[in-house]
Amino acid sequence: MKVIRAKSAGFCWGVERAVQVAREEAQGGQKRVYTDGPLIHNSQMMKALSSEDIREVGDYNSQSQIDIAPSNEKDSVVVVRAHGISPERRKYLKQLGLPFRDGTCPDVGIIAGKIKLHAEKGFHVVIFGDPEHPEVIGLMGYANEKGHVVSHADDIESLPALNGKIALVSQSTMFTHEYKEVAQQLKERFEEVVVFDTICGATKERQSDLILLVEQGAEVIVVIGGKHSANTRKLAKLATAQGRPTFHIETSKDLDPNVLSNYQIAGVTAGASTPEFIIREVCEVLEQIETKI
Repeated sequence: MKVIRAKSAGFCWGVERAVQVAREEAQGGQKRVYTDGPLIHNSQMMKALSSEDIREVGDYNSQSQIDIAPSNEKDSVVVVRAHGISPERRKYLKQLGLPFRDGTCPDVGIIAGKIKLHAEKGFHVVIFGDPEHPEVIGLMGYANEKGHVVSHADDIESLPALNGKIALVSQSTMFTHEYKEVAQQLKERFEEVVVFDTICGATKERQSDLILLVEQGAEVIVVIGGKHSANTRKLAKLATAQGRPTFHIETSKDLDPNVLSNYQIAGVTAGASTPEFIIREVCEVLEQIETKI
């Protein structure tokens, strides 16, 4: 089978930075690192990091209390996940009494800054995203009870009457075309709306590169990434929308050679939290599949 790999597949710079922060603190396992929820949304990478004594504690949404057992063997440090956290969560983590490092993606930090600034100016803040996603949960903490989350353009009608100015931002991993629809609906209902383009460049690049795979002749699309990864799920949805059979997998073990042998050309992309070693292995397995055509 011929394999075409998207140029943007794999770690984005925000994820790479978070992993680097955790590894710097761990010093090859000399120190113990606790991450508040998964540092990134890839269980295979989190397992690999555990060999350096980088441990996930808490829960997926970074909302539960953390029970950290003291270690007499080595120093410990808390590292904030790439998705960011709310100010209240930040205060809680710092009260645990351990050294603290922030692994929040700078792009997410910029969104948080815009929300905080405009909420303090009296704006209502509308966030386009998944209300259960840790990034959105963290961002809502900066809205000073002036925040509202919408997942679809249709949700605009369900918003309460918002008097005054409104600031619209997006979770960093959403579809650009859907965000435009939300912005349009919001402007039609409310008079004073300021829209900020907060979908990160890596997300936009992955989406455009996926469409390019189809244009290059990919008959089937393989999307690699964690099942909890929002940007990976978006890629799989976009691939399906292009009219191509799509397989969202986490590792090469999830590939079905019998099904894939019906295609000659496979396009491969991966979410922003998918490590290179997994992408490379998937491509190698695909290339070994003998097509029936």
